[in-house]
Amino acid sequence: MESDVEKVYQRLLESPGLVFLLGGLDTGKTTFALELLRRAGRAGIRSALVDADIEQSTVGPPTTVGLKFTTALGELSRETLVEADLLAFVGSLHPREHLLPLVTGTAKLVRKAREAGCELIVLDTTGFVAGIYGQTLKFFKMDAVRPDVVVAFERGGELEAVVSMAQRFTPAEVVELQAADQFASRSAEERVAFREQQFGAYFATGTSRWRVKPTVFMPTLPPEFDLSRLDGLVVGMDDGQGGCPGIGVLEYEPSEGILRMVSPITEGVRGLRLGSSRIDTEGRSKGPVTLRQLFGTE
Repeated sequence: MESDVEKVYQRLLESPGLVFLLGGLDTGKTTFALELLRRAGRAGIRSALVDADIEQSTVGPPTTVGLKFTTALGELSRETLVEADLLAFVGSLHPREHLLPLVTGTAKLVRKAREAGCELIVLDTTGFVAGIYGQTLKFFKMDAVRPDVVVAFERGGELEAVVSMAQRFTPAEVVELQAADQFASRSAEERVAFREQQFGAYFATGTSRWRVKPTVFMPTLPPEFDLSRLDGLVVGMDDGQGGCPGIGVLEYEPSEGILRMVSPITEGVRGLRLGSSRIDTEGRSKGPVTLRQLFGTE
C-alpha cells in the first residue's frame, strides 16, 4: 500500500493537473489530498483544494463547495483549510437532493482555480458513489471538470461501476488504490457531530441579524407565501456576479411577521438562494425540507 501511494504522489507531482478523488465514506480521500498538497507546497507547485463534500466539509461550511488556495499556507492542516477563499452554494447536505447545483458549483470553482494559475488542483468529492444517483453525480461531475487523473480508493468493489465510467467516458488517467484499513468508519452520530461543529464554527466568527425582504429569493416566493415556513432554513448569498459571499440562517419573527437573516457576512449580497436544510446558529440540525415541501407542491 505504502509503495503504491508513494508512486502515485510522485506521479501527480511530476505532472500536476486536476486530480479527481473518488471513494466511498471514510476511505482516506481527504487525508490523501492534504498530504499531496503539502508535498506540492514544498515543491513550489501552485496548488488549490476544491472541497465538494457538502456534508463533511473541510473547506467552508456544510451545504457549500469550497475553494482554498494552498500554496502560501505553510504547514497544511484541516484547521488552516476551514475558511474558504471562494464558495459555491449547493443548499443541501445530501448530493441526491441537489445534483445540478453541486455539479455546476464544483465546475465553477475548478474554473476559478484554473484561472488563478494553479498547476495542481485537488478535487475532493463526497462518499456518495452507489446506485443510479451516485453514478450520475460522479459521471456529470467528471464530465463538467474534465480531470487529468482520477484516483479511486477501492474498498470491496464499491467503485467498480464508477471507475468503469471514468475509464470509458473520460480521457483521464485512472489510478486505483486500496483504501487503507486505518480509516475506521465513523458512526452516523460522529458524522452529525462533525457537521454541526463545522456549522457552529462558521457562525461563531460573529453574526449580524438583518431584515430580509420576501422579494430577494431564488426561487421566487409566490404571493401570500407563509414566511414562517422559512424559519431555520439555510440560505446561500449571491453577489449578483455568480459568487457566493457566504451562507446564513433565516429566522421568522411571529410577533412582527418578518424574516431576519443571521450570518457573519454583512456586505456584497444582492440575493438569497433557498436551501433544503434547517439548522440553528449553533449548527444543530432542525431537519431537512425539500423545495417542493416549502412551496406546497407535493
